[in-house]
Amino acid sequence: MASIIVQAVVILLDVIAFGLGVAAEQRRSKATVTTDSEKNYDYCTYDSDIATGYGVGALLLLAAAQVVLMTASRCFCCGRGLKPGGSRACALILFLFTWLTFLIAEVCLLAGSVRNAYHTRYRTFYGDGISCETLRKGVFAAGAAFTFFTAILGEFYYISYSKSRDAAGGAPYGGSSIGMGPYN
Repeated sequence: MASIIVQAVVILLDVIAFGLGVAAEQRRSKATVTTDSEKNYDYCTYDSDIATGYGVGALLLLAAAQVVLMTASRCFCCGRGLKPGGSRACALILFLFTWLTFLIAEVCLLAGSVRNAYHTRYRTFYGDGISCETLRKGVFAAGAAFTFFTAILGEFYYISYSKSRDAAGGAPYGGSSIGMGPYN
């Protein structure tokens, strides 16, 4: 049977990571062109950089949830054998898709955090055009969406893995079928 504690911890970490990803999207840096007091040059002024912290927090919590899930399931490949059948096949497919969505979410959150932290440092003199670089809309939102997909797939993976593990019994593949007695 799947451990309720593992499921609760993983869901809690994933939900918090999802919330931080959404918050990072809402609070990403915005830039404005500002003229100095003497009106000699223009430069970029950026507002709060809190989205970078939210993105990194989401990245770390999602990674922690994945570590808990993979530790509890022994990363699918270690530990005792699983009973062949539908549950094992389903667990394998969900394992692969969980890792795929996890990697996409991590890349989006990392790229968003790095790009959001980047601020252009140049300035222009006497009215030349200036472009203030900011993070494109949707990068953190994509990370949050894939965090959500990772959470759902991870829970289904763990349930399917546990079902196959419990069906296998104590020995690999349900035990031996040949009775052995003591040597006399």
